[in-house]
Amino acid sequence: MNYRHGYHAGNFCDIFKHLILMLLIEHFKLKEKGFSVLDAYAGDGSYSLRGELAAKTGEAEQGILRVLAAPHPSPLLADFLNLVRRLGLPDQEGVLTSYPGSPRLARALLRPQDKLVVSDIHPEAFNSLRRLFRDDRQVRILASDAAITLKSQLPPPSRRALTLLDPPYEISDEFGCQLAHLKEAYKRFPTGTYAVWYPIKGPGSVRNFHRSLIASGIRRILTAEIHLAPLNNLQLNGTGMSIVNPPWKLDAQLKTLLPELLVALGVEKDGTSRVEWTVPE
Repeated sequence: MNYRHGYHAGNFCDIFKHLILMLLIEHFKLKEKGFSVLDAYAGDGSYSLRGELAAKTGEAEQGILRVLAAPHPSPLLADFLNLVRRLGLPDQEGVLTSYPGSPRLARALLRPQDKLVVSDIHPEAFNSLRRLFRDDRQVRILASDAAITLKSQLPPPSRRALTLLDPPYEISDEFGCQLAHLKEAYKRFPTGTYAVWYPIKGPGSVRNFHRSLIASGIRRILTAEIHLAPLNNLQLNGTGMSIVNPPWKLDAQLKTLLPELLVALGVEKDGTSRVEWTVPE
C-alpha cells in the first residue's frame, strides 16, 4: 500500500471522523468497567502540518486550522478542539504543528482500566506507532491487516469494545471489503460497537454500501454524513460513518453538532448533513 495520510491529515474528513470517535469513547466511559478501542487501520498516529506532505495539499488549512478559529464553539465541539490543541504540539503563537491521528486521540481519552489495540501493515506507519507508544502498557501494536486483527482481537476479554474501520479506500472494492470485515467481526462479537468510516465522491457506491448493510442482517446501524458541496463523482466533497450498536442519544448529539461543523468549515450555504438509521433499533 502506497497511501500516506500525511497529505490529508486534519482535513474535514479527519475532523468528522475523530469528533465522532471522541463522542463514542466518552459514551463508553459512562460505565466504570474497562473497554477496548480497536483501531484496525491506525496509520502513523501523528502527522506533521509543517512537513512536505501537508504543504502539498493545504487540506489542514481548510480543515482543522479553520475550525480551530471558529468563534464560540458548543461545549462538545470545544472539547474536541481542546483535545486537538493539546495533542497537536502548538508553536509559540499557539498554531498547531501536527495533527493527532485516531490512535493518539483515542489514547488520550482512555482511563487506566481501558485498552487500545492498533494495527497497520504499512512499515512506516507501524514503526511510527512503535515510537509513539513505546513502553505504554495500555497499548498493543500489531503489524497485521484488518482481517487478521479483527479475528485475533474480538471478542475482547472485557466484552466491551469500540472498533474503528477507516481504510484509505485505495482498492476498487473497498466498500465490499469493509462489509466483509464488519460481518465477520459482528458474527464473532455482536454486542460490540463498530464505526465504519467512508469518503464520498458520488452517491452511487455509498448507496450500494448502505443497501448491503440493510441486507446483511446486522441490526442497529446509525449513519451520519456531511457534504460540503453537491456530490459529483469526481471530487471528495463528503464523508460519512455507519455505526453499529451506537450509544443512546448519539444520533441527537450528531444532529446538533454536524450543522455546527459545517458552519465552522465555512460551507454552511452549500453544505448539508444527515443523521439517519440505516437499520433501525
